Amino acid sequence: MADNQGLLELSDEQREELRGWAQSRSLPAGYVFRARLILALAEGLTYRQIERTLGASAPTVSKWKIRFEEQGIEGLQGRHQGSKPRRATPAVQGRVIRRAQQKPSDGSTHWSCRKLAKELGVSKSTVQRILAQTKLRPHRLESYMASNDPEFESKAADIST
Repeated sequence: MADNQGLLELSDEQREELRGWAQSRSLPAGYVFRARLILALAEGLTYRQIERTLGASAPTVSKWKIRFEEQGIEGLQGRHQGSKPRRATPAVQGRVIRRAQQKPSDGSTHWSCRKLAKELGVSKSTVQRILAQTKLRPHRLESYMASNDPEFESKAADIST
């Protein structure tokens, strides 16, 4: 494999746009890196020189060179669109909502997201999302009180009347 895979030809418009990308402080770092890589190829730098100056491997240089040759500047845009938002199934939502409205089985006074998640075998983030969507706040239930006092009910009745 030759060290330099041939000079990359750029139009004046492409060169100008890539220079803007390469100097940008607001674009994602990947765009800046790819612009610098293509400009380096257009200046005649070898793969080894690009590896040293930009820290890119030869397969990376080759990949972006091919994409640029085939698609132009559009080929330099990243293809990963991120992960899709996760949705809990209605069954899981129902279990979380139902359990959040019951008192904890461990004798504590209220549910935390982590405790509820552990009880139901789901992630705390799932519990947080479901509780936020339904506007449930199990840690702020006003009608639930717990006590170990055997005479608690009669004392609570005296206070509330």
